[in-house]
Amino acid sequence: MKITLSLIISFLLTGAQMLCFADGEKKSKALPRIAIAGLGIESSTFSPARTEEPAFKAKTGEQIFTSYPFMAADSNLRKRAEWLPALVGKSLPGGMVTRAAYESLVKQTLELLKKNGPYDGLYFDIHGAMSVEGLDDPEGDLITRIREVIGKKVLISTCMDLHGNVSWRLAQHTDLITCYRMAPHEDAMQSKRRAVANLLSRLESGKGKPAYKAWIPVPILLPGEKTSTRIEPGKSLYAKVAPASVQPGVIDAAMWVGYAWADEPRNHAVVMVTGDDKAQVTKNAEMLAKSFWDVRKEFDFVAPTDDLKTALNKALASDKHPFFISDSGDNPTAGGAGDVTWTITEILKRPEFKAENGPSLIYASIPGPELVEAAVKAGVGGKIDAYAGAKVDARFAPPVHLVGTVEAIYQGDVNAETEVVVKVGSVRVIVTKKRKPYHKEADFTRLGLNPRKSDIVVVKIGYLEPELYNMRADWILSLTPGGVDQDLERLPYKRIKRPMFPLDKDMKEPDLKAKLVPSSDK
Repeated sequence: MKITLSLIISFLLTGAQMLCFADGEKKSKALPRIAIAGLGIESSTFSPARTEEPAFKAKTGEQIFTSYPFMAADSNLRKRAEWLPALVGKSLPGGMVTRAAYESLVKQTLELLKKNGPYDGLYFDIHGAMSVEGLDDPEGDLITRIREVIGKKVLISTCMDLHGNVSWRLAQHTDLITCYRMAPHEDAMQSKRRAVANLLSRLESGKGKPAYKAWIPVPILLPGEKTSTRIEPGKSLYAKVAPASVQPGVIDAAMWVGYAWADEPRNHAVVMVTGDDKAQVTKNAEMLAKSFWDVRKEFDFVAPTDDLKTALNKALASDKHPFFISDSGDNPTAGGAGDVTWTITEILKRPEFKAENGPSLIYASIPGPELVEAAVKAGVGGKIDAYAGAKVDARFAPPVHLVGTVEAIYQGDVNAETEVVVKVGSVRVIVTKKRKPYHKEADFTRLGLNPRKSDIVVVKIGYLEPELYNMRADWILSLTPGGVDQDLERLPYKRIKRPMFPLDKDMKEPDLKAKLVPSSDK
C-alpha cells in the first residue's frame, strides 16, 4: 500500500498532539496535593487572661489564601500545586488558650484534613508560642495529631515567628522548618513564602524529606525588646542566618529567640538547620548557636528604659515631640491582658495634666465597654463619668475613673469595635470595647487625633512598630507591670529549664553540639 508524504506528516502530527495531550494530562495529574493548616498565638502564662475560640478568627477553605499575598490565584506558587486548605486560625496575643477552645479548633482541623486527603505535602503555619490550659507544647501536640491523620510520609513545611518555641517533638514531626529573620517582623510574608517554596521544590524534585535536621537548644530566654534585629547584637547575629541557609547541602537555617512570658520547659532559644549534607548542616547549626551564646551579654533594650515616673519627667522636660512612652508590661501584642490600668491611673494623678491646656498626652488604649456605651449615648461634646479597664487583670490597679468630655466616636463598619476618645484635663484617653493594639498612624487619625502634634504619646506596646518608630522624636520603654513584664527577674518562673541566661548569669558553658532529629517517618 502506497503511503503518501502528506499521510505520514498527518500521522506524525496527530501522534505528537496525542503525546502532548497525554503529557499535559500527566503533568496535571502529577501536581502535588498540598494542605494548609495551623494555629497561631503568643500566650502569656503570667496573665490571668484566657483566650477563647472566637479570638482565632479561623479561616477555612479558599478564605485562607487571603492571608498570603504571594498565593494569589495567578501566582506561580499557586499554580504549582493542587491546594487543599483546611483551617488556619491566628489570634491577637493574649492569655492562655482554654482547653475547650483548643480542642474545638483541633477537631475542626483534623476533620477537614480527613475530608480532603490524601496529601503529598502540608504547609504548617504556626506562631510557636501558644500555651493551652493543662497542656505542654501545644504546637507539638497539634502536629502529632495531624500526623495521625495525614500519615508520616507527607512532607510538612513549617513557618514560625522567631519568638516561637521549637520542642524536640515539633522538630521531629516537621520536615522543613524556618522562621522570621527580622524583629519587628517585616519579613513575615517573605518567610512564609520561603517555607512554601521549599516545600514545592522538594516535592517537585523528588528529594522529599531532608536527610538531616540539626536541633540545638540554646539556654537563653530574652524578651523581643532586647533582641530586636534593628540594633546590635541582634542585627549582626541574624545577618548570619541567610548565608548559612544557602550553603551547599543546606535547605534552610533558622534561629528562634523563644517566648519569654510562658513558663514551660520548651521556652528557650533554638537553632535548626535542615539539609542533605550532614557536615554542612551540623557545622552551620553549631556556628549559629555559638554565635548566639557568645553575644548573650551584649543584648540590651531596643530603647532607653526607665520607670514610669522618670519616663514622664523626661518626656515633660523634652523639646522633642512626639515623645513616645511604651507601656510595655501590658503590651497586648506580646500577650498582655491589655486592660491593666496602672499606667493611666498614674498619669492622671500627675498635676501637669490636670488643666485642659496642659501638655498634650494621648493614651492608647484601655478597654471599657460600659464607658464606650455611655460615651455613644452622650455623643461628641457630651460629658462622661464612668470606669474602664481592670476587668481581666486588676492585680496592679482597680478600674480607672474617667471624668471628662467625649471628643470622638469611631464606629467604623459593621465588624469594627467602637472606640471613643475621652479628654480628661490635657490627656486624651482612647477607650475601646475590646483590647486593641495601636501601632499605625491611621489608628489615631480616624479618631481625629494627630499623634505627630501631641507632646507625649503613651502606647501599650513593647518595641515600636515601624510606623510609630518612624514617627517618634524620642522614645522611652517604660518598665511597667503586667503579664508581659520586661523585667523577667520579677516573674515567678517555676518550670523552665535551668540554668537559663540571664536568670542564671554565671552558668557554665552549655553543650551546643548539634543534635540530629530523627526523620518524621522514622
